[in-house]
Amino acid sequence: MKLLLRLVPCLLACGLARAADPAQRPNVLFIAVDDLRPELGCYGKNYIKSPNIDALAKSGIVFNRAYVQQAVCSPSRTVVMTGTRPDTSKVWDLVTSFRVALPEVITLGEQFQRSGYFVQGVGKIYHPGLNDPRTWSVPWEDPKAPVYALPENAAYRDAPADDDIYPADTPAKGKKNKKGPDGKKEKVPTVANSRGPVFENADVPDNYYEDGKITDLAIADLRAISKRSGPFFLAVGFRKPHLPWVAPKKYWDLYNPAEIDLAPNPFLPEGAPSYAVNPNDGEMRAYKGVPATGPIPAELARQLKQAYFAGVSYADAQIGRVLAELDRLGLSKTTIVVLWGDHGWKLGEHAAWGKHTNTENDTNAPLILSVPGMKNTGAHSDALVEFVDIYPTLCDLAGVPQPDGLEGVSFKPLVENPARPWKQAAFSQYPRGQKGGLMGYSMRTDRYRFTVWVGRADHSQIDAVELYDHQTDPQENVNIAAKPENSALVERLTAQWRAGWKGALPAANPSHS
Repeated sequence: MKLLLRLVPCLLACGLARAADPAQRPNVLFIAVDDLRPELGCYGKNYIKSPNIDALAKSGIVFNRAYVQQAVCSPSRTVVMTGTRPDTSKVWDLVTSFRVALPEVITLGEQFQRSGYFVQGVGKIYHPGLNDPRTWSVPWEDPKAPVYALPENAAYRDAPADDDIYPADTPAKGKKNKKGPDGKKEKVPTVANSRGPVFENADVPDNYYEDGKITDLAIADLRAISKRSGPFFLAVGFRKPHLPWVAPKKYWDLYNPAEIDLAPNPFLPEGAPSYAVNPNDGEMRAYKGVPATGPIPAELARQLKQAYFAGVSYADAQIGRVLAELDRLGLSKTTIVVLWGDHGWKLGEHAAWGKHTNTENDTNAPLILSVPGMKNTGAHSDALVEFVDIYPTLCDLAGVPQPDGLEGVSFKPLVENPARPWKQAAFSQYPRGQKGGLMGYSMRTDRYRFTVWVGRADHSQIDAVELYDHQTDPQENVNIAAKPENSALVERLTAQWRAGWKGALPAANPSHS
């Protein structure tokens, strides 16, 4: 066993894991965090208390420009778990199972099972009601816990904890779930103030709330798995900082709302179509204590940001407990750890609170990868990577064959050289209900964000175009697509957009930069 512990990091570092015996393949700890912005210490935001995620970053690589393919829970998680994009899986909403359009798709967990892995899941990996039993070697676990702790919130303790809520202009608003793999149904509410308080500050232990219980289960699972033979893939999904923003009081106490800066751009993008960003997005406004429409008062906005930050630090502490147990069991040196947030979130930027757009705030999400034996620990990469790339990358790093049909590309070469040339663009999309149904397809290049709004039934019908220059306008405040001097640029970007993700792939053998 001691020899194996020495060999696996060497095999990984030398790129030989593909040829290794299954028993010598590395383990995988797969950590998902809900609604997590790349607003962490390791992303240069030192006012955020995220010591455990920051420590993981120091042992691995941080991807500064990682992009989700749709900024809402189920579509984004479907991308990661199937390695396909939303237009392939047909998952653009919160109620559709990917098994409808892709009944035989091999999920990430299934593929690792086929390669001799024991695959287990705990917490939020798929959207509630859409768990996929075929993904796991044993039944997925999801502990139940009260949503709220304070006596005045007792009536809401058993409310749904974390279902996403559609904005009012989403085509699938209020749509009932067809029976999913779990046999459950849900209806996605959109009524303002229909839920409990938007935040809660209670002096309770970590495992009073659900994420603490998820951590307890994950630690127990690690202890049991460590006694098994063969490699494992353990997926752990944390729900905070998803709404409602409840976290134990000690995490709230890390932040002083008087010292919290408000969003520097609390206004809609100039020149953008009216539907690009919805300032009255129903997700946060479904909770009590939030105005049903209109601006959020500054004092409340600071409290809301404090509540969100507390949720980040609470999740960070749970991640630290899991990583500490991995280390205590002697598994750190033989385990790949990947941490990802399923999408970003607006905290007042563009007058909005939530996701559900193609903006940088929503599509750019955290992605951190630590690989045993890697040379570039603590590195950051500015390469454009996509969440659809996570599946093939983990297969590549673990020596697991990649199934046919994956629509991403392994970014293992970036682990070996974070500065090498890579993709020319990353792609996202988001639907809107206006004008009979629109789809906004967004392309992020090194310098620009370019979004084309087309009819969902006919992509040749262009309704609007957005263009933001990140060199001069990193907050995406002014749409410059209609400026006459940019007509040639828009034409060039339109051609690049039409070439799609296949046209943006990295060269087979890119030179080092």
